[in-house]
Amino acid sequence: MKVAILTSKNQWFEEYAPQLASELNNAPIYYDHHLIDEAYDILFILSYHRIIESHYLDKNKHNIVVHESDLPLGKGWAPLFWQVLEGKDEIIFSLFEAGSGIDNGDIYLKKTLHLTGYELNLELRERQANLTIQMCREFLIDYEKLSTPTKQSGQESFYPKRSPKDSKLDIDLTIRQQFNLLRIANNDNYPAYFEIDGIRYLIKIEKSIDS
Repeated sequence: MKVAILTSKNQWFEEYAPQLASELNNAPIYYDHHLIDEAYDILFILSYHRIIESHYLDKNKHNIVVHESDLPLGKGWAPLFWQVLEGKDEIIFSLFEAGSGIDNGDIYLKKTLHLTGYELNLELRERQANLTIQMCREFLIDYEKLSTPTKQSGQESFYPKRSPKDSKLDIDLTIRQQFNLLRIANNDNYPAYFEIDGIRYLIKIEKSIDS
């Protein structure tokens, strides 16, 4: 099969794309769908944050997305982190065909990510990437069995886009009560913080090397 990967620069999957490409016989990696000048049997669209016009999708036999929720629940932005914030330790991932709407395509495969409840941001990203890569490989290996999708059904829900303000801690709550918020905070790009009397203080979290 002729396979390619489409992801975005400066997004979380960028550093993992070469690993997936190497496992797919050195599949080409694109960072802009306008630069894809040939058709593919499968285009894996992973952490790509631009709208793809339908005539670009129509060139390929499959346009595959992996989304970190039990679709149609949890459509939208950062579903893994929203669910960790909700206290979930079992996160269902959905591999589906990209459609014209938001995360509304037909589903080929679902897998569950099992968490300990203690992973921090970078560990969560690594676990997310590993399962995403596993699902892409499984779709290819078991293509004959998995290539007939199922329609999404049931109640749908949407997560909003997260912004730096979502990393704000409440000074009147305990660390234990806000541990999941600390887990998903990114120390570099959107660190946890709190404010007292108009002054903002940043909090960065990492595991002790002795733990």
